[in-house]
Amino acid sequence: MIAVATRTSTERTSAETRAPGGAAAAVTRTTRDRLRLAGPSVVLVALVLLVALAEPNFLSMNALAVVSAQAVPILLLGLGQMFVILTGGIDLSVAALASLATVILATAIGSLGPLAVVVTLVALTLIGALTGLLIVFGQVPSFVVSLGALGFWGAVALVASGSTTIYISEGYDAIFWLSSWTVLGLPMAVWAGVAAVAAVFCAMRFSPRGNVFHLVGLGEIAAMMSGVRTRAVRVGAFALSGFFAGAAGIVLSAQQQSAAPQLADSLLLPAIAAVLVGGCAITGGIGGAWRVLVGALVVTVLRVGGSVAGIDPSFQQIVYGVVVIVAVAVTLDRSRLSIIK
Repeated sequence: MIAVATRTSTERTSAETRAPGGAAAAVTRTTRDRLRLAGPSVVLVALVLLVALAEPNFLSMNALAVVSAQAVPILLLGLGQMFVILTGGIDLSVAALASLATVILATAIGSLGPLAVVVTLVALTLIGALTGLLIVFGQVPSFVVSLGALGFWGAVALVASGSTTIYISEGYDAIFWLSSWTVLGLPMAVWAGVAAVAAVFCAMRFSPRGNVFHLVGLGEIAAMMSGVRTRAVRVGAFALSGFFAGAAGIVLSAQQQSAAPQLADSLLLPAIAAVLVGGCAITGGIGGAWRVLVGALVVTVLRVGGSVAGIDPSFQQIVYGVVVIVAVAVTLDRSRLSIIK
């Protein structure tokens, strides 16, 4: 039945091509698609070369290990955000959930050991699913619900931690390997992030239902008529967002050997920027895991490049804001929106 949605999209494209001016529009759309695919990689290479020219040691193995380690939390948050954006929504609570994950992990790891990792991931997945349920069955826009969730779970993290940093000593052996063990000079957290990207890509590419998130984002009504359980897909997207927020929190705790109620809060804009810079359309239906990986590297190199160029860190949020606006302007599929507002 999913073929019905695909066929409808193909027929619409053919009709647009036959219509007056349709050929020109099709060429424009093809050019935009190529830009969306190749643009992020070109930008990444250009940024790396520029930073390397300013600081030649940037291409050393130690520097690359540091940059890639910094990119992992952004990558994981971006992967979770990608599922939500693919369905046409947005999750503003991911960074707050990652901070909450560090608090849950630090609180439980002393008594539970490695099991605390599982508890953290399950708890964050359920929290994400709860957000999705409120959106789907409450018929409230994802922006509003996730914004409320950001404040709510941020407050929960503050209360649970006593508004202070929790240092992890007992039980740290369960997660220290993520930042301390290296393979080919890169921390295990980096390889775990790459493995997550590969797993998501394979699931989307080779699973019979791997494209359901794209279908819902491209046209929820058409997907529903094709037999896709659109409500379950949207709830699943937020559940996956919660899961990856939990994974990002675990990596942050391993890197910092601590937890804090606002440890990951500054990563919200970088995570959204990573998804959009990678070529995922804010209108939904277009995107993929490898694109998020490239976007996360672009955002991280921007951060490092700013430091090399002597830009005040307080201006980084301004840079991310500009990057998000530009990325949305480039990737927005205006053919699907009659009015931009």
